[in-house]
Amino acid sequence: MIRRKLKEVEEMVNGFGLIEKYEGDYIEGVSTDSRTIEKGQLFIPLTGENFNGHDFIEQAIEKGAVASFWDKNEPLPQLDFPFILIEDTLTALHQLAKEYRKQLNVKVIGITGSNGKTTTKDIIASILNTKYKTKKTKGNLNNLIGAPLTLLDLDEDTEISVVEMGTDKFGEISILTSIAKPDVAIITNIGEAHLEDLKTKENIAKAKLEILEELSPDGLFVYFGDDPILKKEIKNIEICQKIITYGVEKHNDYQCELGLVDENGISFMLTNPKMDNLFLPMLGKHNMYNATAAIVVAKYFNIPFDFIREGLYHVEKTGMRNELVYAEGFTILNDSYKSNPSSVLAALDTLYNMEQYSQRIAVLGDMLGLGEDEIEMHEEIGSKIDSDKIDYLFTIGPFAEHIAKTAKLIFEKDRIISCNNKPQLIENLKQVIKPKSIILVKASRPLELEEVVDKLKEEVILPKEKVI
Repeated sequence: MIRRKLKEVEEMVNGFGLIEKYEGDYIEGVSTDSRTIEKGQLFIPLTGENFNGHDFIEQAIEKGAVASFWDKNEPLPQLDFPFILIEDTLTALHQLAKEYRKQLNVKVIGITGSNGKTTTKDIIASILNTKYKTKKTKGNLNNLIGAPLTLLDLDEDTEISVVEMGTDKFGEISILTSIAKPDVAIITNIGEAHLEDLKTKENIAKAKLEILEELSPDGLFVYFGDDPILKKEIKNIEICQKIITYGVEKHNDYQCELGLVDENGISFMLTNPKMDNLFLPMLGKHNMYNATAAIVVAKYFNIPFDFIREGLYHVEKTGMRNELVYAEGFTILNDSYKSNPSSVLAALDTLYNMEQYSQRIAVLGDMLGLGEDEIEMHEEIGSKIDSDKIDYLFTIGPFAEHIAKTAKLIFEKDRIISCNNKPQLIENLKQVIKPKSIILVKASRPLELEEVVDKLKEEVILPKEKVI
């Protein structure tokens, strides 16, 4: 993590007001949260709609903060403590991360896209770690606060950093790429997430393509070549960097082909360039694409084939994304982190392929942030569910009721249950779960359906039957 004298930090952010006696003191790391700040860190108090971090300076000091940024327009506390005055604390966080990144001899990989960012990040980091000291974005810290904190957490000897970049409006990726200055830029796909703000998929693609604005002139741009929106929008911009595409379509530079799919993961191969016998311990065909993007990056950094295979096999994945949770006598496919039409269809496809289970149940909640067509998108999901491959469909939330509405046209009536709340959902599920069942749980983040996963695991105990 960043370790600098306070005088250096002040200069890095064009701050002022630091008392001379503190100039030689060091910070080791930064934090924006007074509740979790650690001893020796710099406190950066941010201001939001419902909070002002400046109000928690005493708590930050008690926890071990050694210095703090301070908005020059906020009343300065009467404390004998090192403050660096700045115009805006969020801008100062960005500037500090930008300057620190410049000072490091590190290669940066920036990843954006509607779906698959986090998984692609996890796979890339796992492969690169076989040869290089690599650090990645923690969890899902991919916004205007999380991405700079990722960079400031890098050690001086980090060789490669994998930085996830999220957005829901124009200009945010532009800010993040100006801070990270990526050597490799990846766009995983264009889906329906953030239609509420960006209105169209074409606009989503334009927002994601901002990642190219600060891509190194001799860097690499990698994107999912099967995505029709990306292909269309890329034709409208001039790209001087090397481009590599991946997907199943024959025109791609890296062409992948799915093999065996089971609850242990997926087997696949590359037909161009030739690479056989690849295995990823993750569920779902869509993860083949994420893995292929990672292989493109691995080859760019000269990772040998044996190391690629090892990295794929030992991926440390972020939770609540296509995660198998083994309960007493049944299994839960926990994909409760986020939801949009593309990711729901991918999760359902994964569920369909879990043929070794005697009963398959789908629990689908509201997909949020889809804009003015959100009802139609829920209805479309209901019309696309394969009634021959699912025994029961449960929905929760007012929008998800529209999934149930259209699904009832193809399902028998008693196989679809709409619930108003989580306790009702849990009780209804208890009535139908049989030994050797698998239950997909998926919804947008605000519904917090991981609570349903935890309750089912805790409260439902069935006779164990071997799944073969």
